[in-house]
Formats: sequence, structure tokens, C-alpha cells
Amino acid sequence: MAEQRDLFKDIISHAKEYGFVFQSSEIYDGLSSVYDYGQNGVELKKNIREYWWKSMVQMHENIVGLDAAIFMHPTVWKASGHVDAFNDPLIDNKDSKKRYRADVLIEDHIAKIEAKIEKEVEKSRARFGESFDETMYRSTNPRVMENQKKIDDINTRFKKALEENNLDDVKQIIIDLEIVCPISGTRNWTDVRQFNLMFSTSIGSVSEEANTIYLRPETAQGIFVNFLNVKKTGRMKIPFGIAQTGKAFRNEIVARQFIFRMREFEQMEMQFFIRPGTEEKWYSFWKEQRIKWHQALGISEKKYRFHDHLKLAHYAKAACDIEFEFPFGFKELEGIHSRSDFDLSSHGKFSGKKLQYFDPELNESYVPYVIETSIGLDRMFLAVFSSSLKTEKLEDGSERTVLSLPPCLSPVKVVVLPLLNKDGLPEKGMEIFNQLKTSHLCHYEEKDTIGKRYRRHDAIGTPFCITIDHQTLQDDTVTIRERDTMKQERIAVSEVLKIVSEKVNMNRVLEKIV
Repeated sequence: MAEQRDLFKDIISHAKEYGFVFQSSEIYDGLSSVYDYGQNGVELKKNIREYWWKSMVQMHENIVGLDAAIFMHPTVWKASGHVDAFNDPLIDNKDSKKRYRADVLIEDHIAKIEAKIEKEVEKSRARFGESFDETMYRSTNPRVMENQKKIDDINTRFKKALEENNLDDVKQIIIDLEIVCPISGTRNWTDVRQFNLMFSTSIGSVSEEANTIYLRPETAQGIFVNFLNVKKTGRMKIPFGIAQTGKAFRNEIVARQFIFRMREFEQMEMQFFIRPGTEEKWYSFWKEQRIKWHQALGISEKKYRFHDHLKLAHYAKAACDIEFEFPFGFKELEGIHSRSDFDLSSHGKFSGKKLQYFDPELNESYVPYVIETSIGLDRMFLAVFSSSLKTEKLEDGSERTVLSLPPCLSPVKVVVLPLLNKDGLPEKGMEIFNQLKTSHLCHYEEKDTIGKRYRRHDAIGTPFCITIDHQTLQDDTVTIRERDTMKQERIAVSEVLKIVSEKVNMNRVLEKIV
């Protein structure tokens, strides 16, 4: 656990030192749980967004994009249920005066039990090697079975408490599990209560006449209220989807873990409208599609897992999360939800408009059902960043820090480095830089030794370094260095753009999810 905390501190420190993420308003001592993306962070974030958008809109002929406004009519949030039920269960420790989400305390306790199971499994895997049958072991080993029963019992009780909104029992679960405050180490808890997460503000030129509106807590509702507009103008036929990326805002009282949980964040959501009765097929389809999207980036498959929701919303048919193993454990990265016809039906009721689709194959009109995929862009940024940051021991005994990002996501694709700042090398370097910059985000650097410049670009994840030396002036060749292997080879200047473009092309990743 201490090692995980140290790794997380290293990630936060590296993100700041190399221009990825800064504390918002830092010169004024910062604003809690609000962050700015620096010169490298904004590029990585843009590339992740582009990867999602291309895979969702460009690669599906029946999915189109939308950019709905952040401000919406306040009745939107009444219809969606956010005004009455968008809450988190909070609990305070009386000794430390710290506030926690009650559900997270219980989930973290379950995670500790799961870690015990995994430790037992890994010990036996190491002992028995290739003959190890994990499924058999999990179903027969007494210690594993005992711990799994503990998890199942907690989940059953916790699910019942959530479904019944029994906050007293949620507190009692925390007491019975002897969960302590991480700060004070005591179990002196307050009662659990619900807290609404929406930010409210006013619209209008005169405050007395202003109407209360909300900063959107999610981007999905902008899609639902534009269903008729997109269906008509895009001549859309069921099944079809509407995708959107954009900022959302939640007044998180227990915001923590760097950019994992923030008050201002960005979502990438797609609502897929389907014929009622086909929801099971499409729910399975999108589960498969979304995990393929993640795994195509080359991050270890062990970092991902599906987790079915304990508590389903009253309108939901099914819901699960794709969880990622962050430095602080497995946490939600993306949600996939089968939402029935709740959203369009509710907005139809509150607006008085018929949000229906006429199906020519059935010769009837109906309110479509919806399958939703929703991923946090900031969380995806943290997942990619944390899994890519490595410290490597080199043959000469020294160490290097390298950010082994998928090349198509790297902020800078190639850096041009004249070996010396004289003898015509800078001029040749700028010539090559100008040839590359129209195709890729490139850097040009003269300062420091070539070794220090290599290390600097290893740390920001630049896939390729191009070094210009005196031989370049003689035969028009350069040295190209690859980030992960540190392998160097001599190539013709005329080949640089072709080689770099091939290696960093996002299409190479997208082809894996066709």
C-alpha cells in the first residue's frame, strides 16, 4: 500500500514537472479538486478525445456527433431526476473532522478482501506454474472461499440498503465492518446523509428576476433533448447513436485522488437508440466494443475488469463499469448502461412533446430504448498516464524515467535535435523541422547535451528523436532514436516523415477494433 502511495505521488509530481497537469490557480494557493492541463497535457487529452471520437463517430455510419450547450432549461434536470435524486451518501469522522463517501468506504474495504484473495491466487500460481487451474482453485480453496463469502455477504447487504435508501443500515455496515477513518484511526462516525451534487447559478440581467439554472452534471441530457432534431435533420434510422464530449460539473464534497475525481471534468458519452426488445443484444455488443477500444491501446489486459452495478436505477435494465487498476486500486473508468425508455419518456412527459420514432418495418411508433456508454476523459488520461510512467535501470547502471505512451496519443510525435549549435547543424535541423511540422506536432531543441535532451523527451513520451550531425551535411542522413527500445539507426532525411507517420498513425490502433 505504501508503494502504491509513493507511485501515485510520483505520477502527480511528474505530471506537474513536465507540463501535463497543474493545480488550478496555483499562485493563489490553488482551488481544491480543480486542475489545469499544461502544454503537454492538453495535447495528450486532445489525442485521447480524438481516438474516442474517431472510433465512435467516424467508424460507425449510424452514429453522429453533437455539441450541446452547458446551460440548459432547468426543467431538463427535473425530468432527468437530478434535482430530486442526484446525491452521494456522506459520513463524517467526528475525531478527524474529515468527510467521506460512505459507499467508497465500504467499496475500499471490499477491495482489501479482494486483494487477499488475489495474493493467495498468485502464490499458488507461482507454486504450480502452468498446471495451475485458477477456476478450480478459487472454487475449492477454503481461505479464498471464506473471503469470497465475506464479499458476497457485504454486497448483498449493501445492495439492499442502497435500494431501500436505508442510510441507517449503510452506517451500521460501516460499524459492523469496523471501518476506521484513515486519518484518526477511530470509528467515531456521524450518521449518513445525502448531499445533492449539482451546482446552481442564476440567469438573467436582474438578480431579483433571475431564474435558477444548473451547471450540467453530465452531458447525456443534451443528447436526449436533441433526439428529435438529430433524428429529423440526419434522417436517422433505428438503431442509431448520438455522441458528445464536453465539460460537466459536480460539487464533489469528497473530491480526491488527483484528476480521478474533480469538480470540473470532461465526459465522452454516446447514447445508442434501439428498438425495445433488442436491449440485451445491444448491451452485450457495446460491452464488447468498449473493452476492445481500451485494449487496442496495448495497455495490459490485466488492468481492466468488468464490474456489475450492485444498485440499478429504477429504470435500468442492466449496468456495469469497466474498472481500471489505478495506483490506488481498481476504480470505475467507463460505464455501460441499458437505460430502457426512461429518458425520452420522461422528457416527453415534462415537455409535452412526443419523443418517438416511427419504425417503417413494424409500421408503428414507439419510444426508443437507450444503451449508454459514458467515459471520463480525465480518468482515461490518468489511466493512460499512470500505466505508461516507468523507471528503467540501464546497462550502465543509471536510470531513466520514460513515459511509454501509445505513440498515437503522445503529445509530441518527434523532436529534431542538432548535435551542436554551430557548423550549419541548426540550419539543417530547422529545415527538417519545417518539413515535419505540417504533419505532426514536433519540437526543435538545441540546449543541453544530446543525452539530457533524450532524457527530457523520454519523460514526456516523445516516440522519436531525430539527431542532426556533421555526417548529415555530407550524405543527407540522420540518426532516428526510438523511445522505448532506445535503438538508433541511420536513415535518409527523405525517409523521416514516412517512418514517423507510419509509427504514430492512429489508424493502426483503430484497425484493431473494426
